[in-house]
Order: sequence, then structure tokens, then C-alpha cells
Amino acid sequence: MSTRKELANAVRFLAMDAIQKAGSGHPGAPLGMADMAETLWNDFMVHNPANPGWWNRDRFVLSNGHASMLLYAVLYLTGYDLTLEDLKKFRQLDSKTPGHPEHGLTPGVETTTGPLGQGLATAVGMALAEKMLAAKYNREGLPVVDHYTYVFMGDGCLMEGISHEAGSLAGTLGLGKLIALWDNNGISIDGQVQPWFSENTLARFEAYGWHTEDVDGQDGEAVKKAIARARKITDKPSLISCRTAIGYGAPTKAGSASCHGSPLGEEEIEGARKLLGWKHPPFDIPAEIRSAWDAKLEGQQAEKKWNNLLKKYEQAEPQLAEEFEKRMNGDFPAGWRQTLTDLLEKTQAAGGQEATRNSSKKILDVLGPLFPALVGGSADLTGSVCTKWNGAKDVTPQDFDGNYLYYGVREFAMGAIMNGLALHGGFIPYGGTFLIFSDYAKSAIRLSGLMEQRVIWVLTHDSIGVGEDGATHEPVEQLGMLRLTPGVRVWRPADSVETIVAWLDALRHKDSPTCLALSRQNLPVLDRTKYHPCEPEGPGETCTPAETMLASIKTGGYILREATGGDPQAIIIATGSEVSLAVAAAEALEEKKLRVRVVSMPCAEAFDAQDVAWRCKVLPTNVRARLAIEAGAVDWWRKYVGLDGAVIGMRGFGKSAPGKVLFNHFGFTVENVVKTVEKLIAGKSE
Repeated sequence: MSTRKELANAVRFLAMDAIQKAGSGHPGAPLGMADMAETLWNDFMVHNPANPGWWNRDRFVLSNGHASMLLYAVLYLTGYDLTLEDLKKFRQLDSKTPGHPEHGLTPGVETTTGPLGQGLATAVGMALAEKMLAAKYNREGLPVVDHYTYVFMGDGCLMEGISHEAGSLAGTLGLGKLIALWDNNGISIDGQVQPWFSENTLARFEAYGWHTEDVDGQDGEAVKKAIARARKITDKPSLISCRTAIGYGAPTKAGSASCHGSPLGEEEIEGARKLLGWKHPPFDIPAEIRSAWDAKLEGQQAEKKWNNLLKKYEQAEPQLAEEFEKRMNGDFPAGWRQTLTDLLEKTQAAGGQEATRNSSKKILDVLGPLFPALVGGSADLTGSVCTKWNGAKDVTPQDFDGNYLYYGVREFAMGAIMNGLALHGGFIPYGGTFLIFSDYAKSAIRLSGLMEQRVIWVLTHDSIGVGEDGATHEPVEQLGMLRLTPGVRVWRPADSVETIVAWLDALRHKDSPTCLALSRQNLPVLDRTKYHPCEPEGPGETCTPAETMLASIKTGGYILREATGGDPQAIIIATGSEVSLAVAAAEALEEKKLRVRVVSMPCAEAFDAQDVAWRCKVLPTNVRARLAIEAGAVDWWRKYVGLDGAVIGMRGFGKSAPGKVLFNHFGFTVENVVKTVEKLIAGKSE
């Protein structure tokens, strides 16, 4: 029978060999954490390599993602769809083993990691998801939701500020099934961490409300006992400090920063083979060791046992079981789209004025009761961002059967936790803060896009309309930043009607995050019966105004007001609060006998995804006199107006003054728009 050390050494040498073959990578952490991994995966992890998406599996997150070869080796050894050839292609183009783990690419990888600390925060979201679903659906003797979330992390994860945000909230919520193992090796890229990381980390987490332990991370039995104790503590998350030597087994480089981020070299690896008694050539794992690691049979038995439990649950609680399975399958409630379409028609007919943040709240009042999976929250701005719908139930440390979370002033952790909720399954998470504070959450939003996760951001106070709070709170570059992030859909609706379509689009796109940039100030509901009449798609067909509005708006860029008296001489493109300004300016230009089309472009990502025919219909190539208006940074709009067009926007930071005063001060006036368009028509570029 293979010993613990032999099983751990299989991980070590697969990591060393793959990194050496790739010519790059991080061998130090996999070598140091191999004993931790062997103990966790062989003694505790409940999972099924044949079905990585089994709902009740334990979740494992490698927060220090540079140690990716540790995870790839474990997944290969336990029986996931990963081959030796895949390991040999580590870090190569289009391989299943990239430099840092990527969700959706490698079977068994629960989340994309690499930016340190985010894995820990994402795991908090996964553990929170488990606790919320268990509170909602479990019944006496029928625990259909019952699994652990385990995290490996390093010194860097704990130095990053997000570890404070996430650790503090996890302790407050008492997430007892979250167990984090810290690779406490005292080394970072710059060397020994003591001169810059000398805090008592365990005391810090104890202050958060965590259970903590300190063990020899190279002693598998000691790690096993610590994990077993942590599993018995149900009212606190656990942090286990595993003291390790980075590069354990490397004869001359162990314990030093030199083995952190570079291959060890053939000579050092050969020395490790002698030191650790590993007599096998590169990538050769003896059958006995493979068999000891193989988790396929055990995993199939665990899932079969759970499936039998689910059948009993379906018999005892048929309605709950149906709802639970629909949530985990990602099914939508019947008629949800028609409900929003009806709301759109009523909103258009009602007219009036309303801040789009308030419009969003009214939409949530409709969606909340329809979608059990919808879970909202805010970074201490609930009343300002209007994210709590009527009837929403708070999640508290005493009651997790709710659908609204108070994240506190923790934008970054909120983003990563929402990623964890989405990745876990059974949730459509949305969270609110001011658009300006998307800066704090940018890294988490970026990972949402990279992982193609449906996470919805309600970002209010979207412009200089914030007013008196001044430049620190007035977003200028944030819209451009978010739009430039691949995979992220940014909606800046012009009124209540476009806000409804924005929410519909956000829900419909299961493979991308959405940012809703919403106003604090009131915006008029644009009269689409006047500017955008119903147009049947073909002879003999009929349509309703709601269907026409929905079909146009969901394209992301559409003709809101057509030029009168002939083809347009100029096109004004606008978003959000500036669309009504564009309409008013077009009407003033019409009085001067100038033909101007107004295009509302609430979502450029949606518009860019349309076919050429639609894009050319909205923005015909022969009309070069184009003006974009948006209370944000100007440069992004050049893709639509060209070098010969013009942009009325922000070329610097805002100021402190009433919002209306600022719009006038920065040129967002009918007079300035008219003057600019007249110059463009005359052939004078900006």
C-alpha cells in the first residue's frame, strides 16, 4: 500500500515535470502543498470525477492560482477528464492546463483564480450559496444540500485587502462549512515576508469570528486531524495555518523565493528524485499510486446515494423538489418575458418622469416574486441604489432562508461573492453600488466576464448628475472601463422603458455579466408613439407598440427619432440622461430645416453583435456628420463617430455643484448640441 508521502510525491513530480517541460510555471507552492492536497482529496473531498457538475459535490478553490499544477495533478490522479498529454501541454496554446486555473476550460476547476485573494472571496460566495439553499430546501432527515467548500491559499491571498472584506463577512455570517487551508511558507516573490507581513494572521481571523489552527503542513496526519476538527465546528468558518517549506524536496532551492516562479531545472529535479526516493521517470506514475488516488468509484457511489436521497425528497416534498431542481437547472419561470413586456407597455403609456434607479426598483418588485433564484444585495447603499424589492427577505446570521444580502462597505468582496453564488448554481445574483465605486470591484467584474457568469451590477449615480458630491463621486472613465472589459454588457438606459429591456437582457444572457448604469435624477419617459411608431415586420403582419419597442431596444442601438423631410443630414448618438437632450436638440435643428436622426444606444455590446444590415440601417455609412453625447469620457465614442465626427462629453473630472448647473457648465445643453451639429453638417469637424 502506498504511503501518504508517496501519494503526495506523485503530485510533486507531476508538477515539477510539467513545469520543466513548459519552461515556465510556479513549482514552489505545489511542492509545499502536496501533503495538504493529498490529505484533503483522499480523506475528505466528496466529488465525482465522472460528473464534475454534480450539485452536492464539495467545492475546492485554489486561491493561490499560480500553484495550478497542484490542482491539475490532483484532478488527473483522481480521475477527471484530464490526461497525461494534457499535463504535458501545461501553459501551451489551447491546452486544458493554462498557467492559472480557468473555469469552463478544465474539468473540476470550480472558479478562475490567479489574482490573489479573489479565490477566497469567491469561496465565501460558494459557502454562502450552500447555506442559503440548505436553509430554503432541506427538511428533517432530507439534507439535499449538504457539502463543504475548501480553499487553499497563500501568503499573498492574505495580504490582499479582499481577504479582510471577505473574511470579515464570512465570520459574521458564521459559514461553518467553509474551511480554508493556508500555505504558510513565509515566502513571496520578493523573498522572506517577515519585513512586510508580520501580523498575527490567526488572531486577525479569530477577531473576524473564525476558528483557527496551526499545524505542520508537511504532516498529512496532523492536517487530517485539523480538518476533522474544523468540520465539527458548525457555527464558524475555519482557517488552518499549514506551516510548509516552499519547494519542499528541492535539494538546494527549497525554502527560498528562487523556486517560486521558475522551473527548477533538470539537475534540481534529479536531486529531488534522490532526496524524496522517487525512482520513476518524468510523467510516470506507478499503477499502485494511480489506484490509491482514483476517486471514480467512490464518487459514483456518493452521487448515487445522494440521488436516492433526492428521490425520497421528491416524494416527501414534491413542490419544493420541483422548485429546487428548476433553480439548479437554471430554468426560468413561465411567462416571465411576457410579464416584462406587459410592464414595458404600461410604463410607456404612463409617461412621466422617473430616475432609472427607481425604475429598476419597480422592475425588481415584479421580478422578485417570479424568480426564486434572484438574490440581491448592496454595499451599504440599499436605499440609494434601490436594490431591495418589496417583499424581499433579509439574509441574517440567524436566518439564511432569504434573498437579500447586506454586504457592508465591501464592493470588491461583494463582486467576488456574487461570482461564487453564480458559480455554485441555483442563484442569479445582483448587487448595487454607485457607478464610481465599480473601480473597487473591477477585478471581480473582470473575472465575471472571463468566466462568463451571469452577475448583474446595479450601478447608480451614473454621471455628473450626482452634483454636489463633487469629482470624487462623479463617474467619468468608468463607463469606458467597463465597456472595454471583454464579455461585460453595459446598459445605460435613457428612461424607464429602456431600463425594463436592460433587465430583460441581463437575465436572458446567462453567459455574461451585465452592468446597469442608472441615474439618480429623474428622466422623462420618451414618447415612442411619436418618435418610434409600430412597424409590422412584413405584409399582412401586425404588431403591438410593446413588441416593436422591445425588438428595437434589445438591439442595443436603434433609431429613436427619425429625421423628417428626407434622409438624415446628421446623426446624434446618445445614452442615458443625454438621450432626451439629443431629442430636444434634434427638434430645435428641425426648426432650422436641418434633418437629424437621433440614435439611442443603451448597450453598445448588443449593438455591435447585430448583423451588418441593422448596424448600417441605424448608422448609414454615407452620413458622416455624427455627434455622440454622453456625460463620460469622450475617446471611447470615436468608434462610432469617426475622426471627422464630434463628441460632447467629459474631458476631465467633474466639479461640486448642483447637477443641472454642471450639465450646463460642461456643455450638455441644447444650444451647444445645435451649434456642434450645424458645424458638422457644414463640414467642419470638431
